[in-house]
Amino acid sequence: MPMEDSARTACVSRTFLRSWRHHPYLILSNRTLGLKQNASGKGDVWAFTTKIDQILKNHSAAGVKTLELDVFECRDLNACYLSDWLQIAITPKIESLTLELPSKYEEEYNFPCSLLFGGNGNLIRHLHLTYCAFRPKVGIGCLRSLTKLHLSHVHISEEDMLQMIDSKAPNLSTFNFTGDNLVQFSLESLQVKNLGMACLKEINFLNYSITKLPYMVPNLETLTLSSYNEMVNTPTIAARFHHLNYLEIYLDAGLFPEYDFLSLGSFLDASPVLETFILSRAMKFDPVLEDFGDASNMRQLPKHKYESLKDVMIYGFCSAKSMVELTCHILDNAISLESITLDTVNDWEDEEDLGRCSVAPARKSGECCYLDSDSILEANKGLMAIQKYIAAKVPSTVQLDVRGPCSRCHSLEPSRYEVKC
Repeated sequence: MPMEDSARTACVSRTFLRSWRHHPYLILSNRTLGLKQNASGKGDVWAFTTKIDQILKNHSAAGVKTLELDVFECRDLNACYLSDWLQIAITPKIESLTLELPSKYEEEYNFPCSLLFGGNGNLIRHLHLTYCAFRPKVGIGCLRSLTKLHLSHVHISEEDMLQMIDSKAPNLSTFNFTGDNLVQFSLESLQVKNLGMACLKEINFLNYSITKLPYMVPNLETLTLSSYNEMVNTPTIAARFHHLNYLEIYLDAGLFPEYDFLSLGSFLDASPVLETFILSRAMKFDPVLEDFGDASNMRQLPKHKYESLKDVMIYGFCSAKSMVELTCHILDNAISLESITLDTVNDWEDEEDLGRCSVAPARKSGECCYLDSDSILEANKGLMAIQKYIAAKVPSTVQLDVRGPCSRCHSLEPSRYEVKC
């Protein structure tokens, strides 16, 4: 129920008012509070703080089990409010805490770790922090129930040169980490099944992931890797992800044009029970490539049957020879494949699989993402590569979904170049 409707109902129903004050699950943001941004893109800080103050004070007696506090859009919020709100919310009853702050707080706000001690953190299962400093005291036995930890742009060490994260949480099952550089992990729990990692500056992040993670987190079932500056091809290894069934790899603009996509086959070789493979490539560089002839000129990796692989999705598919080689390698070896999606446009708004706006009137934004003329040309080259080298290799039992630029939003007419959808 929207906040405004809840407030109206509470005014006419004491029963609803009492139940609301005892409701232990709170998701507080500009959207849930019914607040809108002004022309400068900022929210009404006074209205935001006043509403949250009132809500949390009304819940101080009953306690809160889940608090999701999203103040990312309130860039002018005074940090003293945060400490007051957390003081109210963090009690022995709290089980899940999410705090999303404006980026400027990364070096300005120290999360009050002391609130988690003395029994207050014993029941916390989910902890999600962004843009703050988080420096718990070593040896304090809090967060014993922790199963899911997400740290993004969080300063942990005083010098900001973090080298290792040592977790003693015995029940930890989900761990997400985003950082500039590689860090070593010591995750005591063998229950870690879901891992997400993003590295912003390292040139060999995928190399590190495939050589280290099979030993550090041997029971992984889902793995999401995001590399923003990859320049080293992925090596072939003997180690295995014995339980991995979902793998997603995102490669951003730092990727150098000669990167060998075929080397990613090493991840498939290392994952004998993998069912879903997703590869996303940012549409920010245009590989300068010419026609590479017929199929006889393409490299082939040693035969390695992928008996469990069912679904493959490649977003930002390009005409790079190694990308075509990787796709053909998958088609040749995934004996249980059911569907393969090749999208030459990496459209971040297409989260609900609606397709381009010209064929999907239900699309929320009404139009597609902006692509410059070079990206549109590259997307069309990708379509040509699919038609020439890949389409004929797809078995009749496999559903092939090919997506290209939108005929309405991604026209190459000069008048469309400067129009952002």
